[in-house]
Amino acid sequence: MDIRLNGRNAFITGGSLGIGYAIAERFAKSGGNVAIVARRADVLDEARAAILKVADTKVIAISGDITDAGECQRIFAEAKDALGPIDILVNNAGSSQKGPFEEITDEIWQADIDLKLFAAIRFCRLALADMKSRRWGRIINVLNSGSKAPPAEGAPTAVTRAAGMAMTKAMASEFAPHNVLINSLHVGRIKSDQWVRRNDARGDGQSLDDFYAEMAKIIPMGRVGEAEEFANIACFLASDAGSYITGTAINVDGGMTPVV
Repeated sequence: MDIRLNGRNAFITGGSLGIGYAIAERFAKSGGNVAIVARRADVLDEARAAILKVADTKVIAISGDITDAGECQRIFAEAKDALGPIDILVNNAGSSQKGPFEEITDEIWQADIDLKLFAAIRFCRLALADMKSRRWGRIINVLNSGSKAPPAEGAPTAVTRAAGMAMTKAMASEFAPHNVLINSLHVGRIKSDQWVRRNDARGDGQSLDDFYAEMAKIIPMGRVGEAEEFANIACFLASDAGSYITGTAINVDGGMTPVV
């Protein structure tokens, strides 16, 4: 199946590295124009240059702090000015924040909510008017396996991601009559810069391959996923081929999550 996004404009948060970058590259290779958003301008510029080497579409990079409401408005307006109305919104930004419940401060809770929930809420509000008026839109919320099966010491991430899943379903039902399709993709263990940093932080000299092999022991498929594999399902949902799918929460995890 040849999945195409010709002429579609996509907006992707957390788009400079890992899953976000892989989605941006896949969208651009499929003919879509892409705005990638992240905090660090230098990393964004490197990502943009790399995508342009493999795709002949418009790619813009916008740096900013999406935990701030005013910044969300500025970033989205800049993307819209450069590309035109946004057809596809991918709320991907986030980090893995977890720990013993009693040690999670109000400040940690608020920062996690602002990054993983409020940013998505704000960008959805900004994108929906154009999507509704043109009767075509796709919103993909990138969540995690913990939103369905929260582990011990999984807060605050498991909680904010679970809220994102509830938001996905509520929005999908509301906006389906306008042909705005909204789904969530749930990360299990996917190779990314986050895992590279975590392995380095261990300081025990373990190779990255050995680290991934250790992680793979809890995955029924026996391996850690590639970011490109995650991007493939995102591209399908964003395309006309995914025209009858909305309100779903899809695990992209090699079978790791114990619930559907």
